[in-house]
Amino acid sequence: MSEPVLQVRDLTVYYYTLKGIVHAVEEANLTAYKGELIALVGESGSGKSTLGYALLKLVPPPGRIVKGKVLINGIDVLALKGEDLRKVRGSLVSMVFQDPFTTLDPVRKVGDQILEVLVEHGINVEEGRERVKEVLEAVGLPARLANAYPHQLSGGQRQRVSIAAAVALNPKVLVADEPTTALDVIVQKQIMDLLDEIRNKTGMVIVLITHDIALAAERADRIAVMYAGNIVEYAPKDKILENPLHPYTQALLKSVPDVESREWPKPIPGIPPDLRKPPSGCRFHPRCSMRMETCNKRPPRMIMIEKDHYVSCWLYTKK
Repeated sequence: MSEPVLQVRDLTVYYYTLKGIVHAVEEANLTAYKGELIALVGESGSGKSTLGYALLKLVPPPGRIVKGKVLINGIDVLALKGEDLRKVRGSLVSMVFQDPFTTLDPVRKVGDQILEVLVEHGINVEEGRERVKEVLEAVGLPARLANAYPHQLSGGQRQRVSIAAAVALNPKVLVADEPTTALDVIVQKQIMDLLDEIRNKTGMVIVLITHDIALAAERADRIAVMYAGNIVEYAPKDKILENPLHPYTQALLKSVPDVESREWPKPIPGIPPDLRKPPSGCRFHPRCSMRMETCNKRPPRMIMIEKDHYVSCWLYTKK
């Protein structure tokens, strides 16, 4: 296999609030290869978006990246500062945010907003305007919409503009933070088809942040299951769906309605922990039906059960 495009190593992010330190992401590890779509799934507050923002070193205050590395084509994004960091945002790694209406400036034409990305990275205005037309057409919009304002576009069109701005410089990694949440089901499919088309053409790695495990099951190559700031299981999609190992992954899959099954979905008992005071040991143990005495004492380490299938659980770890 070729060298990985994206390597996340021991990424740890805390939020230093007046009410305490929020342990948002703890020692996250990911690897992705050319053209892969990696889905981050889990409940709200599990750390998915924080991890995504950290890939661009965009964690907002009072957040702080405590340790770790984010290697994209061998370049550690987290080691960059100032102008060097600005140059890689958009060209090496980029992001599609959740709400395109708040992402885009409401008083500027969308073409000018895409052009700004290009000019900031050294492309002259004349070449940039041609590139704006190209990327708008590439995302299925007519070039004439470069002269439109965000409020003149539909939700799906605004999201396509956001994608056009994010991919204008052909980054190696694209972080998509729930890009279909505010859209109807037909437009959701169109947006996901568009992202698939882009990565198949360019070899771009896409990190998809989503609550929708059914969407991840349909589109992802690999799935990383997050709970309370930890990646608890990481494997190719088929292994996660056919042989989920972590009790949280199993519970998450059982909580999703299945039209082919006569069984009712089963809610996960309890609520996610307060990450200012996370549980000792395994963070899932207060809600886990298979917990053992060891689970509330020491956190399990991530181990490989079989090729490319990783899990962090005492059921599979020697005590």
